[in-house]
Amino acid sequence: MKRILLLSLSVLFLISCSKQKKGDFVDYVNPFIGTGGHGHTYPGAVVPFGMVQLSPDTKTDDWDHCSGYHYSDRTILGFSLTHLSGTGVGDYGDFRFVPETGTLHLNPYDAKNRRGYHSRFRKKNEKAEAGYYAVLLDDYNVKVELTATRRAGFQRYTFLNDDSTHLLIDLKAGIASEKVLDAEVRIISNHEVAGYRHLSGWAANRYVYFYAEFSKPFTSSAVVINGKLFPKQKVAKGTNLKVVLNYQTVTKEQILVKTGLSFTDYQGAVDNLHAEIRDWDFDQAKINAHYAWYNELSRIEIKSAREKEKTIFYTALYHSFLEPNIASDVDFRFRSHDGNIYKDNSFTMYTVFSLWDTFRALHPLFTIVQRKRTVDLITSMLDMYKADSLLPVWELAANETNCMIGYHAVSVITDAYVKGIRDFDARLALRAMDKTASANHFGLKYYKTKGYIPADKAGESVSRTLEYAYDDWCIAQLASRLDDTILTKKYMQRAQYYKNIFDKKSGFFRGKKNGSFLVPFDPKQVNFTLTEANSWQYDFFVPQDVNTLISMMGGEKDFDKKLDSLFTVRGLSGRKQSDITGMIGQYAQGNEPSHHMAYLYNYVGKPWKTQRIVHHILSKLYRDKPDGLAGNEDCGQMSAWYVLSAMGFYPVTPGSPDYVLGTPVFDTVIVHLENGKKFTIIANKVSPKNFYVQSVSFNGKPYAKSFLTQKMIMSGGILEFTMGDKPQKSWGSAPQSRPYRKITTHLITPVPSFVARNGVFEDSLNVSLTDLSDTASLFYKPIRKGRGGAFTKYHQPFIIRSNTVFSAYAMQNGQRSFTEQATFVKIPSGRKVTYRFPYSPQYTGGGKQGLVDGLRGGNNFRTGNWQGFHGVDLDVVVDLGKEQKVKRIGVSFLQDMPSYIFMPTQVRFSVSSDGKTYHDAGRVNNTVDEHASGSILKTFYSHQVNSSIRYIKVVGKNRGVCPPWHRGAGDKAWLFADEIWTE
Repeated sequence: MKRILLLSLSVLFLISCSKQKKGDFVDYVNPFIGTGGHGHTYPGAVVPFGMVQLSPDTKTDDWDHCSGYHYSDRTILGFSLTHLSGTGVGDYGDFRFVPETGTLHLNPYDAKNRRGYHSRFRKKNEKAEAGYYAVLLDDYNVKVELTATRRAGFQRYTFLNDDSTHLLIDLKAGIASEKVLDAEVRIISNHEVAGYRHLSGWAANRYVYFYAEFSKPFTSSAVVINGKLFPKQKVAKGTNLKVVLNYQTVTKEQILVKTGLSFTDYQGAVDNLHAEIRDWDFDQAKINAHYAWYNELSRIEIKSAREKEKTIFYTALYHSFLEPNIASDVDFRFRSHDGNIYKDNSFTMYTVFSLWDTFRALHPLFTIVQRKRTVDLITSMLDMYKADSLLPVWELAANETNCMIGYHAVSVITDAYVKGIRDFDARLALRAMDKTASANHFGLKYYKTKGYIPADKAGESVSRTLEYAYDDWCIAQLASRLDDTILTKKYMQRAQYYKNIFDKKSGFFRGKKNGSFLVPFDPKQVNFTLTEANSWQYDFFVPQDVNTLISMMGGEKDFDKKLDSLFTVRGLSGRKQSDITGMIGQYAQGNEPSHHMAYLYNYVGKPWKTQRIVHHILSKLYRDKPDGLAGNEDCGQMSAWYVLSAMGFYPVTPGSPDYVLGTPVFDTVIVHLENGKKFTIIANKVSPKNFYVQSVSFNGKPYAKSFLTQKMIMSGGILEFTMGDKPQKSWGSAPQSRPYRKITTHLITPVPSFVARNGVFEDSLNVSLTDLSDTASLFYKPIRKGRGGAFTKYHQPFIIRSNTVFSAYAMQNGQRSFTEQATFVKIPSGRKVTYRFPYSPQYTGGGKQGLVDGLRGGNNFRTGNWQGFHGVDLDVVVDLGKEQKVKRIGVSFLQDMPSYIFMPTQVRFSVSSDGKTYHDAGRVNNTVDEHASGSILKTFYSHQVNSSIRYIKVVGKNRGVCPPWHRGAGDKAWLFADEIWTE
């Protein structure tokens, strides 16, 4: 109670001393930025890091409505209490409130998808600002106003006509494809309603409770169970529940609704409401929300006449402070990942950790302006570790979704520790890191034992290997600072495993299978070896060892040229990926893997090129419009990139204390630090044309380095730029002026690679070995027919003519690499497959012989063992090479419905002896439910053939497009086939 009183007094003090005036920080926030295009943000009422996000829902069932809202929509379904900001997957949308007048509608749409409780609205009657949202619902003539506190929502409905009025609370509705496992509604009195939902969706086991009070007692009520009204019932449980509250209102009458939220229980929702909204003063609550935002946004003070850029900046800072969200009740109780409720007054629990996105810029921004909160964020992650035995990957509502890749909690924790945030159990954190990195899931089993993840063992193998290596470097940094020499060595070596997938010939990181790099190779192709990217967009992801990467790519000149190509080479190929947006050549600002790359020019003494590209991104790819974001906001990452870059620097390597300098946007930026000091950035003569750095000084002394440190920021002082309209190519060019990041201890020897035309052959096969350095000694041994021998030093290619398994390793400077292994299989000669429709170059399944190579695919299509046919049939003729007796024929298919992959509608077999006249061998209709999710394998069999044949024709009918109920409705469907075999 004492804490609550002090908070209220501080807010009142701010209100009395800082009267709201046009042009304060909050007035520059435009919550509509990001609600158009593919930004996936919401415009509703929320306070910084709040548990409640009270916002309108306009649509909830497709990718661009992950937040429940899109600016292009012209109807509103209602107003729910929880939303996610900028995610690529939908969830939340809890407890939708719908004010209605006249006829009561129980569903959002009627059977013909026309009328229901949704209402039309006009954009001119919609308003959003930080902590407040308002709209006029045209179909009901009701003005709706929303504001919020940390754990409660406040709604004010103004009814503009005399009419019968209904307030509907829909407990079935939500965002995306959540399934309500259980729900309850309680009509407690004529002015109180409560309820809960237990759901399975993106978060597999989610609980949320509400308690609502109404300023005017309702005259009657009813619960709605499975669409039926029960007027006398006060409590109901089920999976399809609503509650209806009835009134008679007069012109301009207002009804206010206060709603407490909790992830723990009903009492938590009651306590949260009563602690945070004590009366019915909506306007005061709105003012409090405004000043909650004022307190947070004032941490960074901009002085500039560039009004548009200030709007973009403060909206970006606003988006940066939306998530993670508070998950503790006011009494410090929270739901843990073990499903139990705990109380811990020592910290506030948080949820919504989009770590694959936010480790890059959002959390480094927090180490500057949210240092105290960062302690709670880390303590929250450590509590998740205690329950799950692993650190979070993508955490949501006391659930681990395991969405995306890596284990980037280690980056966030190490970055904070390195930057002086240490009020957490660092040794527990190190144990958690080691335990997490020692797991065997998501390709880690192979990463640990082979030094990389083979493409045929786990999807996204290239991206996973690269990101694990970076995370391992972060573990080594914390281990080193805690004087754990064993873990330091272990993870410093693992931090170099990226070397095991670098192809020096092409200059790219590439997928490997059977000890060899995958072919064919197109660096512009978006495929199964990468995460939401192509090879260009991951070729520069070695933030822990940038200078070694420069050497691997041929040195500074070649690295500089390669970076130039990144921003100039055009065109994408392969799989359609909605997240790859905001393109500059191959660089994609709309997706996170590219975010640090513009700053890499500083490492080769060309900071003016960084300034040019960063200026382009800042000025062209961030706008003060609803579609002003180049891609998904991703819980603050897209905006944090802008905040840091607009100030003039960026953390290329979180986990180190350094920031790489770019180009500032504003005349003056003052960062008000929590230690009471100020860090000031001045940009003399800066303008849209003057974006090139001419010189820099720090605290009045010339500063020649193209990077700065956390210590410089936290000590306060003045970083002063002088800007011009032409590059000053000498500044920052000297080797001693550049950022430098290189692993020099515990060096490893990369694994060798086999080079062969294919993994299968008919007569003979030429096999050779290569390695990254060209200076290591290579050793190999073949194993034929179960007989092996000693390793022999490799000198030149060799020819094999039978099934052979090879083992090989590299030796350099006394360090032995992992042992690589490859299997080469001899298949009957003369076999050939003729395709009527080509398979996708992304999913070749081993090439033209892939359907008859004897190698079977598993249940993961991303491993590359399947042939994919996009929108076309599998229609092939297999030539066995000679006539032979065949009893029966089989072919395997895979279904992965969420990935647009379906079973064939029918498979037809026919056989021939001469390749001209074919005889029917069976037609088999599919029996697998197209709605079934997960990976499903099915083998389709022909009739008994029992004759001598040479040719087999197999036709698997593609359904053509995804069905109407699918999220990809109308898009081309995939057909995935593997081995065609005979008995």
